This record gives sequence, C-alpha cells and structure tokens, in this order.
Amino acid sequence: MSKTAQLYRMVTDEHVCPYGVKSKYLLERRGYAVEDHHLTNREQTDAFKREHGVETTPQTFINGERIGGHDALLEHFGKVRDPDATSYRPVFAVFAVGLALALSLSQFFYDTPLTVRTAEWFVALSMAMLAMLKLQDVEQFSSMFIGYDMLGRRWVPYAYAYPYLEATAAVLMAGRILPWLSIPIALIIGTIGAVSVFYAVYIQKREIKCACVGGSSNVPLGFVSLSENLAMVGMALWMLLRPTL
Repeated sequence: MSKTAQLYRMVTDEHVCPYGVKSKYLLERRGYAVEDHHLTNREQTDAFKREHGVETTPQTFINGERIGGHDALLEHFGKVRDPDATSYRPVFAVFAVGLALALSLSQFFYDTPLTVRTAEWFVALSMAMLAMLKLQDVEQFSSMFIGYDMLGRRWVPYAYAYPYLEATAAVLMAGRILPWLSIPIALIIGTIGAVSVFYAVYIQKREIKCACVGGSSNVPLGFVSLSENLAMVGMALWMLLRPTL
C-alpha cells in the first residue's frame, strides 16, 4: 500500500522555502508520495496559517494528522539532532581537508604524496583553517577562550589577537617564510595553549566547550585542543632543528 503525505509550503517567484524543499525530500526518501501544495503568495500563506492555527510553514500532514514543520517531521522520523550535543565533526573536517590538501600538494611538487613536506603542510594548513574558523567571530571566540586560557584570562587583548597570531604563523610556516617570526609565535601560543588546556581538563577536571574551531562549536575541550597546541609547538621545534629541507 502506497504511503501519501500532504505538504504545504511557500513557493513564490521571490522565495522558495528551503525547509519546504527539505521536507519534500525527506518524505520522498521515506517512501511517501507527496501531494505538494504550493502557497504562492503572502495572502495564501497567511490564510493557511489562520485556518490551521499554525505560525510557520511548511506543514506536513500524514493520514490526516498534522505532523508540523521540518523539525517536527525530523522528530516524527526519529532523526532529531540535539543542538547542545557535543560533536567532533568540525575538527575532523578540518584535519581531513588539511591532510587531503597536503597530500595533493606533495603529489604535485614531488610526484609522491608521502614526503616530509606533506607533514609540514598538514600542520600548517590545519592551523590556517582552524584560525579561519576562529576569525569568523572573534568576539564569540574570545569569550570562550578566556574561559580556560591562562594568558587570555589575565590579558584580554591576547584573546582577541590569538586567531590572527595563529593564522600568521600558519601562513608563514606553509611556505617556510620568515621563520624568525613564525617559530616564536607558534612556540609561545602553542605552549600557553597546551598548558592551559591540560590544567583546565586534566587538573581542574572542567567540562567546557573548546574554542578551537570558533566560538559557535560544541567541541568539548580536551584532547583535540591539546593536540592542536602541541602540533604548533612540534612544528616550531621541527623548523628550528631542520631550518632547510
């Protein structure tokens, strides 16, 4: 027996509701034949809302029962995501793309993906992308950062400067440019960061969010942030010991 759902969504020349498109896709993936009703102007949309006593569209009906909007439809199919749940996905995405870029560059320049420069590029490119995420909202990042960074808590300008310092070190290290500048920056911010994270997580046993991928993430403070800082320190020490390739 075929399953049928009724979907009412706003579709006008100026605006196609993205949640309506997503709702239709979700229903079709679940095997529903969708009776797709377009609300083509504001008057139709407002009249529909008044008739059904709802405040938003789209609205989905299954077997005559109103399910609700896109979030309600996700819940109906057991696909609800907790917005407060912790997730390492942003960090994995950064490291995966950083590694892929490093391998690609090494293949292009050296005809093999596995070289010393691959490791260097991986660290530098990952640092650069993490810095970019922080720079999207420096205000929000700094607020989270001050919560656990020892220097940031005592000198607020450092919290604002950190993403710029990390980005500068990353860009310079990627091309091994101005090592006299990039190495001290990476050593200083990496060491302070590593000590701060270790103290907050492993000594104080605090459970707080990490600012490593920006201020809007739900990545827990811990091993990931510690690894980021240790990678910066390691890269700086490596460049000190191996100033040329």
